[in-house]
This record gives sequence, structure tokens and C-alpha cells, in this order.
Amino acid sequence: MKRLLRSLGFWHLTTKVFNPKGVLKNRHIQTLYSTFFRKELITNTSLEKFFLDDGDFVECVWSNNPPKDNRPIVILFHGLAGSINSPYIQGLMHELEKEGYASVIMHFRGCYQEENLLPRAYHSGDSYDAKAWIEHLQKTYPNSPLHAVGFSLGGNMLLKLLGEWKETSPLLSAVSISAPMQLEISADTIEQGFSKNYQEHLLKALRSTLLEKYKKFDMKSLLGIDEEVVKNIKTIREFDERYTAVIHGYDSAYDYYQKCSAKQFLKDITTPTLIIHALDDPFMTPEILPKEEEISSHITINISKHGGHVGFIEGSIFKPTYWLDKQIVSHIKATQSLHKENL
Repeated sequence: MKRLLRSLGFWHLTTKVFNPKGVLKNRHIQTLYSTFFRKELITNTSLEKFFLDDGDFVECVWSNNPPKDNRPIVILFHGLAGSINSPYIQGLMHELEKEGYASVIMHFRGCYQEENLLPRAYHSGDSYDAKAWIEHLQKTYPNSPLHAVGFSLGGNMLLKLLGEWKETSPLLSAVSISAPMQLEISADTIEQGFSKNYQEHLLKALRSTLLEKYKKFDMKSLLGIDEEVVKNIKTIREFDERYTAVIHGYDSAYDYYQKCSAKQFLKDITTPTLIIHALDDPFMTPEILPKEEEISSHITINISKHGGHVGFIEGSIFKPTYWLDKQIVSHIKATQSLHKENL
């Protein structure tokens, strides 16, 4: 496997192999299993509403309560239409809690209990809000080491932010899982075959959120389309063309994809970063993966043959084990230990 990947130009690989058995080798079972079968694990939470410079806000939810000591804080960023209720967020927060870490998820605008206050929403390259929230945590908890984990859209955003920060990053480590590092490829892939089902599931939530904005704002004037057009949007690319690009100041969906894809930012990352990806991810093709010359020496890539999209489930259908949570915590622990040694 490693020889094959290196022949394709994929380097900085870890040796922690993900190796599912039986039906768990199926990429769609990997992708969908947790949605249907993983139970909620986090019941104790506290909400912190964080206001932004433009008058809007994001809802940040802590597992239990914000820390009163100097324990490390792990900041989570969900995927498209995700939230603290997403099984992958629940599972990781539970694992982090067991290991003694504080964790908090920053919901992108309008993704939790309250609608956000502006016509705009969020997108794959929207690193401004995350930057403001992380810097707020740095000031509020100056003695707590900060780590960050991003899933899918949140993973792309996090990698872009790390590249923008370069050597000024306040994060001790970062992990990005199943990130669409070339957005255009992901937009094309999700229109094909069975993946169209994922696209329609995501679009249902996106159309609903946008239609709610028509009740509060003059979206027809802002976008140049009425509600009937929104109801008939059929693809992620069309949604990005008609709404995401327009409302966030890009010339087109293509312009948005080109400027916000994380791949071009990887060479500037100086934070110890782990990228986890499966070659059978139904949301994108292996073409999104960077070559050796496109990444910095601070990045480690763990590429598996199987795993689907934010899946990585081992064991069996009836007794699953969540490999992904263990790898994320292992990376955080390793960088935390190295940090202590260098103090």
C-alpha cells in the first residue's frame, strides 16, 4: 500500500494502518454506519454564544463546561450541515472527555439552534470566524494548550486557516479528516452514481436554510433569484453558483473553489498536522490528495484504502470500534508530550 502511494507521489505517511474486515470494507457502509447506529454519547453541554465583528454570531458548545484549570482544549469544526449532534462529533468529544481534554465545537453560522443574523452563512474557505474564535480562546485560556480538529468541510477550512497563519498559528496541533482539499473535484464527484444520494441529503438542509433567509431578508435582490429557483436547485455546484459565491463575494462557484481549496495552502503550514483520508471516499477522488512538493514538513498524511467519508470503523457491524477517534487523540497526545519536553 505504501509503495503504491509513494509511487503516486504521496509522502509523509504514518504507519497506523486502518484495516476493516468483511462488509465494513464497503465505502458506503463506512460513510453511513454511524449515522444510523452510533448513539449519542454527550449529554452534558454548555453553550457559549460568540459574537463576531460584523454583528453576527456563532454558537460554540462545550462538552460539560468550559475548563477552570489549564487542561488542553480541543476545538472541533463540523462538516457541511453538521453540528454537535453529528455522530463523529459526539464520538470524538466522548473520547476526549475520557482522556481528560476539554473540547468545544464551533458551529458555523446558522448550524445549531439559532439562525444567524445576516443573509450570508458559511462556506468551505470561511476561516475568519474560526480564527476569531481560536484567538478568543487563546486570550481567555492563556495557559491551556490549543488543538483543533476539522471534519470534511471543516477540515478544508482548518487547513486553509493553518496555511494563512503560517508560523503565527496559536495551535499546538491539528487534524483534518476527509477534507475536500480540491473543492471542484468534490463538487463533480458527488454528482455521480450513488453519491448523488449524499448530495440530495445535503442539499435538502442547504435549501431549507436558504429559504428561511427569504423570510427575513430581500434575498431576491441580493441573489437575483426567487424562492422557486432555490427549491429547484439540483446540485451542490449550482447551490454554490447561485448562493455561496454570490453572497460571499466570489465571481462564480469556480472562483470560490479555486480560492478556497485547501491544497494550495498546505505548503505554508507550520503546525504539526495530521491529514486522514480514505481512497474510497465517495465525496471525492484521490486526485484531491497533495503530492510531496505541495505539503510542508509539518504535515503527516494517513491514507487508507478503505474508510469512506468520515468513517474508519473497525471491528464488526455488531461490535464496532472507532479507529478514527483513537488516531486523533493519539496525534494530540504525541504533540502535547513533545511540547512538554521542549518547555
